[in-house]
Amino acid sequence: MSAPVRQDPRPLIAWTVGLVALTVVVLWALYLARDVILLIYISVVLAIGFRPIVRAVERRRLIANHRVPRWLAILAIYLAILGVVVFVGAAGLPPLVTQAQALGAGAPEMIARAQDYLVSHGLLDHRLTWQDVVQRAPAVAGVGGDAVSRALLTIVGLAGGAFGLVTILILTFYLLVEADEISDTLTRLVPLQHRKRFAAASQNISLKVSAWLGGQLLLAVVIGSSATIGLWIIGVPYFFVLGVLAGIGELIPMVGPLLSAIPAVAVALSVSTGHAITTAIFFIVQQQVENHVLVPKIMSKQVGVSAVTVLVALLVGASLLGIIGALLAVPTAAMIQVLFDELTPDE
Repeated sequence: MSAPVRQDPRPLIAWTVGLVALTVVVLWALYLARDVILLIYISVVLAIGFRPIVRAVERRRLIANHRVPRWLAILAIYLAILGVVVFVGAAGLPPLVTQAQALGAGAPEMIARAQDYLVSHGLLDHRLTWQDVVQRAPAVAGVGGDAVSRALLTIVGLAGGAFGLVTILILTFYLLVEADEISDTLTRLVPLQHRKRFAAASQNISLKVSAWLGGQLLLAVVIGSSATIGLWIIGVPYFFVLGVLAGIGELIPMVGPLLSAIPAVAVALSVSTGHAITTAIFFIVQQQVENHVLVPKIMSKQVGVSAVTVLVALLVGASLLGIIGALLAVPTAAMIQVLFDELTPDE
């Protein structure tokens, strides 16, 4: 009986090493392109969210019973959003500018009062001058360099943010224009027997992301409006500016509401300690109502994501990508939940 022929293991070893090396190269390339990938992902989420709205506009009939072209429907949505921003800006800009100028003029006096309060209660050794603040800023922030370098870095960061925003808007436009072609291509990659489920899951994801997008804007409007009215009733100066900051802060998960409440409490402290305490209580109550009433009704009912899932997604997203990760956490969790339900159907 002849001995079994042993196969040469070198081809298998070479194939394994090559596969590992290719995986490492791909992962490294993805890491280097992480900023671009993030822009693409944000554009995809926005395109998914706006797609039902685009379809609704696209069904409208024009002259000779022709439908609205898709590019025109997308452009109309862009212009509508821009129109709302311009209208709100035109209505709110005059008092916003007036109160912002008054806030800037009264800032030194309010800072002095706040420092006197901290010194009198032993929370600060002595009043700080602007020179002290500038000298301590790098140590507090953990960065070095002079003021000019920090200013240049800030300008570069703002320019990069503006470029990223324009890129997202343009890429979202083209993703919406070519949505059908992209959907058909992805559908062809799915086995024939699963294509109906894939189409249903895609539609479900689109509806959930669209509900999330509308919910975020609705929460910002409600929080901003209620903050403006509440601060006006309390008697806090510059209530319009502070209300706008509260609405903008609502768009930033987790840290946004806290960051927007700090200047309101600081301005209220310049009036009296009672005003500051009342303002702090107002923001705490407002956030409790937002967390336990508004968010569950909007995110849980419309988007269909449980409160536990939202919390875990926010924590994971914030730890991975900071504020942007927290902002994208809920729609990402909604998409994962739809895919999980499709892959693990109930018997």
